[in-house]
Amino acid sequence: MKKVFFSWQHHSNIVDIWLLINRTLLSAFMLTHGTPKFLKLLEGSPYRFSDPLSLGVGVSLTLAVVSEFVAPIFILFGLGARLASIPVIFTMITAAFVVHSNDPFATRELALLYLLGFSWILALGPGRYSVDKMIHKK
Repeated sequence: MKKVFFSWQHHSNIVDIWLLINRTLLSAFMLTHGTPKFLKLLEGSPYRFSDPLSLGVGVSLTLAVVSEFVAPIFILFGLGARLASIPVIFTMITAAFVVHSNDPFATRELALLYLLGFSWILALGPGRYSVDKMIHKK
């Protein structure tokens, strides 16, 4: 055990387990934000939603649903995880630096933490325990 905790080398199995845990929890947490937006979009009634990029309220809500509901489902299973992390990263940059630009750091902190976590997925990929790995194995 001492060899694992005080070693400077990467242990492939531990990294892959961490990637599985990281992408599963991050995606599950993000789904708690995306699911209400998805349900709001399905209602089809007039909705109130911010439009930070001046694309229109409907377009902004649709993009938020894609990045906070659809993309995390793909990331959760490790299916196109790197590609799916890009819209989430863009949305978190928009949330932290546009929507909450004048708010205190504590308000922007959650978006920045998601930005960091999904950036790790973009950089490192989904790991060995993913649908991507199963597809490329064949």
